[in-house]
Amino acid sequence: MKHKKKIIFISIGLILALGTWLYFKNSGTGKNDLFAQVKKGDFEITVFVAGELEAKNSVSIMGPQELQGLGIYQVKISDLIPEGSVVKKGDYIGELDKSELASKLKDANNDVQKYQTQLEQAKLDTALTLRQARDEILNLEFSVEEKKLTLEQSTYEPPATIKQIKMDMEKAIRGLDQAKKNYLLKKNQMVAKTQEVLVSLQRMQDKYEAMLALEAKFTITAPEGGMLIYYRDWDGDKRIVGSTIHAWNPAVATLPDLTKMISKTYVNEVDIRKIKQKQKVSISLDAYPEKKLTGVVSTVANIGEQNPKNDSKVFEVIIEMTQKDSVLLPAMTTGNNVIVDVIKNVLSVPLECIHTDEKNNSYVFLSENFSVVKKQVKPGKTNENFVIIEKGLAENDKLLLSTPENAADMKLVPLSK
Repeated sequence: MKHKKKIIFISIGLILALGTWLYFKNSGTGKNDLFAQVKKGDFEITVFVAGELEAKNSVSIMGPQELQGLGIYQVKISDLIPEGSVVKKGDYIGELDKSELASKLKDANNDVQKYQTQLEQAKLDTALTLRQARDEILNLEFSVEEKKLTLEQSTYEPPATIKQIKMDMEKAIRGLDQAKKNYLLKKNQMVAKTQEVLVSLQRMQDKYEAMLALEAKFTITAPEGGMLIYYRDWDGDKRIVGSTIHAWNPAVATLPDLTKMISKTYVNEVDIRKIKQKQKVSISLDAYPEKKLTGVVSTVANIGEQNPKNDSKVFEVIIEMTQKDSVLLPAMTTGNNVIVDVIKNVLSVPLECIHTDEKNNSYVFLSENFSVVKKQVKPGKTNENFVIIEKGLAENDKLLLSTPENAADMKLVPLSK
């Protein structure tokens, strides 16, 4: 009995070995060949773009906004606390370089002193000039009185003498009137000159005081509490110690609202036509590969811009996160798969399964009945990893991912009509 069972087991083993040998002989495959099955289901077409997390809303920490009004158009950051620091309202953030401001303060102070000197000189000139004019008027008044007295005493003088005396008196009166008018003109002129110097002095004093107030603002403090994130320029560079801030954009850092995050990304001009608002996005984090998050396209730029890294044109796309997670922090790199289309209930296979011959026929290596067939297929749309099969295969068909050794000898099985 035991001998009979042994013969049965040996026979089964020989049959299995023979079948395996025939399979590999006919198929040209080996034990290391990899296979994939034809799957049926919804097919997602995506556009992949890398992005960077930002807070949807944030409070900007600004340098002085009065720079341009005081003739300062750019200034360097001389000190800045580490990025990621958690600060409270009023905490120290950093310091701006005061060297240019110090130079302008010195110049403004010198101008204040110069105008103060000019004002004192104008006052002295006014006092001296007007005193001389008043003395001249007083002398002319004495001269007129003298002429009047002479006229009164000339009753018995010859008519010619009396006429001359009258003419001298009238001349003295005209001279007095002219002197009084000249006095008023000189007074108005001196007052105007003094006022002009006074206005210049006041303007320079205001400028000097504004610079003193501005100097205090070169020490940057937090407008409210939060996590400090360095401000990024349009080209993506962070503003750090040694960076320059400009009068028209004096931002130093931001305090982001971490409860609402976005992924900012840039899509090339070839793919941008596929991207639309409200499309769903599958999001991964480089820092946490195991996390899978979701988002939605909220904004698509209408106008392209130059990619600072190369010569291509790109369009800014904002993806709003639809999930909250405590690990989400600004500046994290994201992988964004934008779902641009979903095709329902179709067959698909990995792209590696599809081959093309010199006649542009697409085919696969189909495993069936212990052999491999070179089968023509009709492929459809593709995504990053898979392709739709419109004709030529059925669900659960088994395909080789690699090319068999005897592929060149195989005959192509065409699509059925």
